Amino acid sequence: MVQIVLVTGSSGKVGQAVVAELLLRGVKVRGFDRRPSELLPDAIVGDLGDRACVEAAMVGVSCVVHLAATPDDDDFASSLLPNNIIGLYHVMEAARGAGVGRIVLASSGQVIWWRQLSGPFPIKEDEPVTPRGWYAATKMFMEAIGYGFTQMADISVIIARLGWCPRPGQEEEIRSAHWAHDVYFSPEDAGRFFACCVEAPKSVRYLLVNAASRPLRLARMDLGVARDVLGYVPRDTYPEGM
Repeated sequence: MVQIVLVTGSSGKVGQAVVAELLLRGVKVRGFDRRPSELLPDAIVGDLGDRACVEAAMVGVSCVVHLAATPDDDDFASSLLPNNIIGLYHVMEAARGAGVGRIVLASSGQVIWWRQLSGPFPIKEDEPVTPRGWYAATKMFMEAIGYGFTQMADISVIIARLGWCPRPGQEEEIRSAHWAHDVYFSPEDAGRFFACCVEAPKSVRYLLVNAASRPLRLARMDLGVARDVLGYVPRDTYPEGM
């Protein structure tokens, strides 16, 4: 039933992995990013702040995987607000206007940051949030409006609290943070996870779900919902896939 899957942030590290996995499964994919998406002939170079450009990207789309964002703490007014709040608003409203059936939103383990450090473990999706900072606060906003859209419109929304898929330059940071080895998220596992979200049955109306690779020592994030509802089973353990 999937027609075209729009992947925002398609040229990023996770975005490229998601695109590659979807293409491997025979899914038609359209990219959206500030930089060209090398794997995709159907790709739009644009900014989330350009509503008309976002609306053009939604034409013929049945599912959106929204990954594009400022990926960590940054200046709120000049970076987090336009990219993570206004950009999200444009994506959600453009998807609703285009009749998109499912939106998959990339939240972050930073929403439960302090719990990841102190426990108790494993952390389930329905436990209280403990945000690290303003970046995490933008993801909390995303989680809240995601649920609201399932009530306001005929849209399935899956929200994924992602483990740590280190960006280029973060290799030493994650290597020295031993706790982070248990919430590591390899690119290959990320690709498989988001493909499971895209392919989940329509009966999945709303889902908040943890997503990570296999823990190295201690299961800090509970992955039971991802397994039982989406059929996602991680294959990698830190540092596989780095």
